[in-house]
Amino acid sequence: MSEIPNTDPEGIDSVRMTWNNWPRTKVEASKCVIPLAASISPIRPHSEIPTLPYPPLRCKTCTSIMNCFSRVDFTAKIWICPFCYQRNHFPPHYSMISETNLPAELYSQYTTIEYTLGDKNHNPVGEIDAKSAFVFVLDTCMIEEEFEYVKSEVKRAIGLLPENAMVGFVSFGTQVQVHELGFSDMSKVYVFRGTKEISKDQVMEQLGIGVAGRRNVPGAGGYQQQKGMHVQNSGVTRFLLPASDCEFTLNSLLDELQTDQWPVAPGTRASRCTGVALSVAAGLLGACLPGTGARIVALVGGPCTEGPGTIISKDLSDPVRSHKDLDKDAAPYFKKAVKFYDSLAKQLVSQGHVLDLFASALDQVGVAEMKVAVERTGGLVVLSESFGHSVFKDSFKRVFENGEHSLGLCFNGTLEINCSKDIKIQGIIGPCTSMEKKGPSVADTVIGEGNTTAWKMCGLDKSTCLTVFFDLSSSEKSNNPGAMNPQLYLQFLTSYQNPEGLMLLRVTTVTRRWVDSAANSEELVQGFDQETAAVVMARLTSLKMEAEEGFDATRWLDRNLIRVCSRFGEYRKDDPTSFTLNSFFSFFPQFLFNLRRSQFVQVFNNSPDETAYFRMLLNRENITNAAVMIQPSLISYSFNSLPQPALLDVASIGADRILLLDSYFSVVIFHGMTIAQWRNLGYQNQPEHQAFAQLLQAPKEDAQMIIHDRFPVPRLVVCDQHGSQARFLLAKLNPSATYNNANEMAAGSDIIFTDDVSLQVFFEHLQRLAVQS
Repeated sequence: MSEIPNTDPEGIDSVRMTWNNWPRTKVEASKCVIPLAASISPIRPHSEIPTLPYPPLRCKTCTSIMNCFSRVDFTAKIWICPFCYQRNHFPPHYSMISETNLPAELYSQYTTIEYTLGDKNHNPVGEIDAKSAFVFVLDTCMIEEEFEYVKSEVKRAIGLLPENAMVGFVSFGTQVQVHELGFSDMSKVYVFRGTKEISKDQVMEQLGIGVAGRRNVPGAGGYQQQKGMHVQNSGVTRFLLPASDCEFTLNSLLDELQTDQWPVAPGTRASRCTGVALSVAAGLLGACLPGTGARIVALVGGPCTEGPGTIISKDLSDPVRSHKDLDKDAAPYFKKAVKFYDSLAKQLVSQGHVLDLFASALDQVGVAEMKVAVERTGGLVVLSESFGHSVFKDSFKRVFENGEHSLGLCFNGTLEINCSKDIKIQGIIGPCTSMEKKGPSVADTVIGEGNTTAWKMCGLDKSTCLTVFFDLSSSEKSNNPGAMNPQLYLQFLTSYQNPEGLMLLRVTTVTRRWVDSAANSEELVQGFDQETAAVVMARLTSLKMEAEEGFDATRWLDRNLIRVCSRFGEYRKDDPTSFTLNSFFSFFPQFLFNLRRSQFVQVFNNSPDETAYFRMLLNRENITNAAVMIQPSLISYSFNSLPQPALLDVASIGADRILLLDSYFSVVIFHGMTIAQWRNLGYQNQPEHQAFAQLLQAPKEDAQMIIHDRFPVPRLVVCDQHGSQARFLLAKLNPSATYNNANEMAAGSDIIFTDDVSLQVFFEHLQRLAVQS
């Protein structure tokens, strides 16, 4: 957000950092207050990234990959690694290399480059070429109307799948039913009890697949043992079939499928064994397709009340846990359920499979407990009020669509990071799992998924974004790491299987400058990215709120903001009026003001499920999107001017204006009083009021553009001033006019009934505290 508007701030590398010039020592870094962090979108598409058909060259000491920052000695045919200064000889097929004949990876503009590692066809699937698999896990404990909605969406999804994608189907209620799709003469179902935990081996034994299943094969002699492969594959052909082969079977199965028939006594919840159903689906995939990209698509319509993963008792007089209950340790099922999903996450990660969660219900369904399994496997999550709502229907369709509009779902990703000598990696916040790969660049302190230099992402897509936290080594013997080389280097290596089944390796190498921040603070300031810093602070705050008991987020943010302002502001001691902030920091206090008021910090009005959902999206979206979640954008439409950005302030409301608010999770079209009256009188339908009709149409078209490009699809709220839905807008605006100073208001504008401080008051207090000696 510097002075020059940058259309694509992430560029070819898809990397944004809180500081683009780095302080040299650990002490100086701690004085910067905002941590050294980089946000990277590992596989974001960019038209200028070349794809090379040959494997990369690796340094023999530190295994980092040759890149455009490597120094090359053309006569000796040697390249020097910028990370460890090792001299590496070029292999024979590079013998033609010269200053005028360079391979693509040495061109200075290709800081990000992709290598094709070949086809991934070592699946134990016999004759079947399985690039990907989808197991639909459908909840049957819901009212008939909801059930019809969800069945029609699943049918549509199966029709959109690629023909060779493998499909499996599991339904659950009081018990779990695994449907044998390969037996098309009649519907054949294996039933599992919903009350007790089931291991992968038990799943295999009951379904008669894999090693456990061999005992049941009549006359299984030595020949059968040697050909064990085919016995194992019988599971694939029985329970998982290519979409083209089983579309008809599945459609008729869905037509016949009924809601859960077990009687529910009055005053009790339906018994729903979500945990066992997901365990069975994971066991089925683990037995049939280990290591192949596969997704468990869970469609859940209520809380788990049976077996492992239970979040609430069946008695309806027990309310589902709230934030207060979690704070007071009054949620008896919570920790046990989280522990269960944690072990399920480990199983899925070891198999390389993804859990996607589509939860649609008016009450909570347990997203807060399942968060760990979804986030560690890189799954998608959508939370809505009903399976008939556009938030669910349009989002679900996007997952399976192809072409320009597809999410670009990829599988089996790993990310490795190499960095210059004095840089340590603390960890990553985002959808991944630590692979516990130790190395010299692992820091002592851990943030998020740490203790490693490599992470696994079972599922990732075009928009997946990770935040990496760095530290500097405290050893004073290297004194100033920049003495030898004024540049620091970071390399991100992402290998993944693309939707076509090809294994690719994307290599992004970035360089930044070391600066002596003690002597020259100006250079440090010029490299500050305030949008990234605000998002990183939001992610760190969310993590601390979940991990640390009794953490006071508002105070922590306030203290850090005061430290930033006293360190980088210009002022005379004890004179608040003299305080000014450099333009590189000018938006930062405002971002943190909105973060303090956002749903990430003020959880009072949300359920734990909603909070978990918001945080999962905050942690996986790119910086631009995450910034909108923290500080929504507001556009004003009126007769006398073109649509223009408006201040996120109650003063922006006018009787003759339409406002469009984008807060990422919802898009609000807000009509001023006069506009609403004219619309109700039908002026827009009269030929002489063409301009008014266009004014009403413009925000609708802009809202549709926002909705079209976003996943999950946001909720569209159309409301009028003083209407009940206007709260969606008012809750996000700066309360510069409240009931305390309503007499100063201009006609037609609005007030907010709140005791929250306004940005103006917040800033005055900040100035006063920042200049204190």
